[in-house]
Amino acid sequence: MWAMIVKEMRQVRRDRRTLAMMIVMPILLLVVFGYAARFDVSEIRVVPVGDAAAAGAANLPAPFTVLDATDDADPVDVLRRGDADVAVAVDGGQPVAWVDGSNLFTAQAATRSLSAIAAQGGPAIEIRTAFNPDLATSAVLVPGLGGLILIFVGSLVTSLGVVRERQAGTLEQLAVMPLRARDVFVGKVAPYFVVATVDLLVVLGIGVTLFDVPFAGDPWWLALGSLLFLFTALGIGVLISTVSANQGQAIQLALMTVLPQVLLSGLIFPLTSMAAGVRWIGYLLPLTWFNVVAKDVMLKDAPASALALPLGVLTVMSVVVSGLAVWRFNRDLRPAGPARTSDHDSAGRDPAPVAAT
Repeated sequence: MWAMIVKEMRQVRRDRRTLAMMIVMPILLLVVFGYAARFDVSEIRVVPVGDAAAAGAANLPAPFTVLDATDDADPVDVLRRGDADVAVAVDGGQPVAWVDGSNLFTAQAATRSLSAIAAQGGPAIEIRTAFNPDLATSAVLVPGLGGLILIFVGSLVTSLGVVRERQAGTLEQLAVMPLRARDVFVGKVAPYFVVATVDLLVVLGIGVTLFDVPFAGDPWWLALGSLLFLFTALGIGVLISTVSANQGQAIQLALMTVLPQVLLSGLIFPLTSMAAGVRWIGYLLPLTWFNVVAKDVMLKDAPASALALPLGVLTVMSVVVSGLAVWRFNRDLRPAGPARTSDHDSAGRDPAPVAAT
């Protein structure tokens, strides 16, 4: 029995990736649930619309942060551009607070705080909710779930598929064919691209028809954001496959990339409630920016100016990650090519034909 224990201990020590996962994953979960798993909102941005509203909003207590007043005639447009979480206006002499319902936890916190101010003898403010009047959870989660499907298919399923091809020897056979590395790359990821696109359409279709999730914006903006995000997810999947010797390692690495995106992208816990260091990690994750695009398009019909930042970040991420994936894929195919493309082996004999699959 002792011999078996020693043998297994040595095997675990040699499997550095599994050992790293057993050590890194608990630390990651501890950091996430210690610094990010919070539903309280520490700051609510308020923009007064007009001078009259600015005078009334100046005395709002924490967690409200009053920003500079705007002369925009429509407070909903202020929220649509993402300039604030709450827009305070004066309608017929009555203060009205418009709350951005697309940010669920912030909207709930703002509604509770404004109601508490009135209950404690403060100014009575009429509360109106834009974009998600009922503060329905499904309206906020469904756009993010579409991104979760894309990252699952793009990263996990793609990495498993490519690693399976390597273990079966198919990639080595492709190396002797007159195909460029990028042709092989595109051919490998194209089926997963199609499957992920169909899954996204199904999820959004069910969300809109069954759960009454609004779709107020231009679908072409969402299509662009989905395309950029999917290229990034597929690139991550291919990168994982290039550093994985088997499917078990691919699953481990894929989970280590998917789990932080689920927990730190704002899909479950609001980014504004996270500690500053953890929040910046969330800003480096592609799912964070896809959530912004999906919610802003579907719920708010956000203008192009509000979508420029998240789409720009996704563009940079897709170019960098896809470029690295093609480079790594090309490097993996290149060593097998010269050895198999020569007309004769080292002894001068003709090489045996390679069966194509």
